[in-house]
Amino acid sequence: MAIRFGLVKEVIVMAFETVRTNKMRSGLTVLGVVIGITSIVGMTALIRGFDESVRDLFRAIGPNTIFVQRFGISSFANGAEIRDLLKRPTLTVSDARAIEDQAQTIQLVDVQLGGGGPGSVQQRVYYGNQKTKPLIVFGTTENFAEGTRIPVLVGRFFNGTEVQFRKSVAMLGNTAYQLLFAPSGIDPVGKTVRIGNERFEVVGVFDKRPAAGGFNLGQDDFVVIPYTAYERVFGLKAVRISRTAVFVPIQIAVIPRDGVTQEQAMADLERIMRGRHGLKLDQPDDFDLLTQDAFLKIWDRISQATFFALIVISSIALMVGGIGVMAIMSISVTERTREIGIRKALGARRVEILFQFLMEAAFLTSLGGVLGIALGSAIGWVIHFVSGFPISLPWWSFAIGLGFSASVGIFFGMYPAFKASRLDPIDALRYE
Repeated sequence: MAIRFGLVKEVIVMAFETVRTNKMRSGLTVLGVVIGITSIVGMTALIRGFDESVRDLFRAIGPNTIFVQRFGISSFANGAEIRDLLKRPTLTVSDARAIEDQAQTIQLVDVQLGGGGPGSVQQRVYYGNQKTKPLIVFGTTENFAEGTRIPVLVGRFFNGTEVQFRKSVAMLGNTAYQLLFAPSGIDPVGKTVRIGNERFEVVGVFDKRPAAGGFNLGQDDFVVIPYTAYERVFGLKAVRISRTAVFVPIQIAVIPRDGVTQEQAMADLERIMRGRHGLKLDQPDDFDLLTQDAFLKIWDRISQATFFALIVISSIALMVGGIGVMAIMSISVTERTREIGIRKALGARRVEILFQFLMEAAFLTSLGGVLGIALGSAIGWVIHFVSGFPISLPWWSFAIGLGFSASVGIFFGMYPAFKASRLDPIDALRYE
């Protein structure tokens, strides 16, 4: 081999001793690397944790559930202009009834009024002297619970009769339960609460929706009432977005029959909705069909772009640290010119000098990598314990951190090491 293996240990020890005897210089050298690796590991932990939280929320949606929307995130992800989307016709309860009557592939149809965004209703829920923060009020059919697959903690969901007769019944999200009933241990079922100015009887409570790391994304901040009661109490308010466009918060959720694929059900929905909107064959759909897979694909694009931006920003910090390594190692070569001359005079070969200086650079940056990993992990855990923000520390983030730091040392240490190995021993011994 080019380097005798018996000398490898000696070269590594020499590199370590050089770093140890120049603590201040070594500390300044690794500082930029520490900052870069800390940002990589810390931001990776936070971004991956948030990513898992969002994915768990999407997975909580029934895997076969299809949402019919006037427009949604898929339209924006595909680059559609908002002014064109606002020209689309508003969905109606009649659309849901038409789907229920005409679609042979659909098992359940749910109308969802409200749900956040323009025109949605947010009200505090009161029980006795207790009250909640403003919560989103959904108006739905009796099929909401089955379509969303949110587990029920106590009680039941309201039934078709209660929907038909516009009964003032409510299903509480877990946030309302925790604020109004859990502290006192009162059974909420059968109790009367006030949503805004209207009284409702509680028939059940939803369990907590999944969220990685316990981070609260507001996924339980809602109350569900029959859509007929929603129309009676709150009305279906149209919010004017522009001079010619309005937005009505309504969407339709459907579940295909057993044995029917999502593609078949979506083709059936498309046929019915295009017919109701009078679209010609050459005209595009003026509505969106969204599934769990579509949500996840869109989120994949967002998370990948975010992660790429993280890598680019962190690489800038690593590059700054690498330039510092090159500068310090160049100074070190100049200061140790006589040492290099003596080693060469005693028989050290060019490749051994090169290897020694590369080892010093790699050791410095690897040390910075280890410190950056520890600091980045600590920052992630502190944020998690203080705020509840979810974190994820996959092993590959540590591997990337160490690999980046060692690569920076080898790359930026190559020139000083090559310069040292090329020194003439006679000139080096004469150097003052």
